[in-house]
Amino acid sequence: MTAIRFFTDEDVYRATATALRKAGVDAISTPGAARRGESDESQLKWAHAQGRAIVTFNVAHFAGLHTTWMQQGRHHGGIILSQQRPIGDLIGRLLRLAGTLDSEAMRDRLEFLSDW
Repeated sequence: MTAIRFFTDEDVYRATATALRKAGVDAISTPGAARRGESDESQLKWAHAQGRAIVTFNVAHFAGLHTTWMQQGRHHGGIILSQQRPIGDLIGRLLRLAGTLDSEAMRDRLEFLSDW
């Protein structure tokens, strides 16, 4: 069982990745990866290449990317969608998700953080 590794999209609070790391979870932010300004598709492709699930508030774009990629037979490391919520709630939900699912379970999966 390999733990989920997170990549927080540019829309997500930068402090999220820092807080997750402090909790012992492998997480990197878009600025931390020097990926600011990249397209959503480029971010998803990079996250997959790095073995990471992407966390984003950009629900519509990434839900569409998931559908397109699945129809094309492409793979990704997981997409976690959330509406903007207080950072403490966001981190708590991500920690619950990370404590329940591993990276293999997240592969090609679309998760709504509101379910956690």
